[in-house]
Amino acid sequence: MLNIALFGPPGAGKGTQAKKIVEKYNLAHLSTGDMIRKEIAEGSDFGKMAAGIINKGELLSDEFVVALIVNSIEHHKDVNGFLFDGFPRTVRQAEILDEMLAKTGHPLSALISIDVPHDELMRRMLERAKIEGRSDDNEEVIENRFREYKAKTLPVADHYKNQKKHHTVNGFATVEEVFQSIAGILEGVK
Repeated sequence: MLNIALFGPPGAGKGTQAKKIVEKYNLAHLSTGDMIRKEIAEGSDFGKMAAGIINKGELLSDEFVVALIVNSIEHHKDVNGFLFDGFPRTVRQAEILDEMLAKTGHPLSALISIDVPHDELMRRMLERAKIEGRSDDNEEVIENRFREYKAKTLPVADHYKNQKKHHTVNGFATVEEVFQSIAGILEGVK
C-alpha cells in the first residue's frame, strides 16, 4: 500500500495535486478540509463548532480531526492506499497516524511538502477567496492561518524528517511540473 501525506502551507496547491495523485495511483483521498466543509454545509453540531474555530484561522482539536480520519479510513477498503490531505497538522496527529498505520502493517510511505514563497501563497489565497467566496480566506484570517501553520504544523515535517520520509517539491512551478516532481518521489518509495 502507498500511504502519502501531502503537506504544505495554505495555498500551496495541495488540493490540486491531490486530485492528480489519487487518479494516477488509485488512492483514497482523505481531505480533512473537504470533510470539515461538508459538516459545516450540513449544519451538524460538529460543523457549527468547526466553523467558529476555522473562521478565526485556528486549527481544530486533534481529537476531532483524528475521529474524521478514522471514520474515513474504515469506509475505504479496496484502494491501493491513502492520500492524507491536510492531515497530520500537529505532531500529535502525526504520532496517532503512525500508530494507526502501524497496526495495518502499511506505514506512511512519504510526507511530500509543497514549498511556495509567502507572497505567492498570499496572492493565491486572496484570489481563491474571490473565486470561491470562502469566508476563511481574508487577509487577517490568512495571516493567522500562516502563524498556526508555522507554530503547530511545521514541526510535523521534522517528525517525518527524523523517519527519513520527508520530501520537498518546489510548488512555485506549473501544476504539471509540481506533479512530475511528486510522481518522481512516489515512484521511488512505492
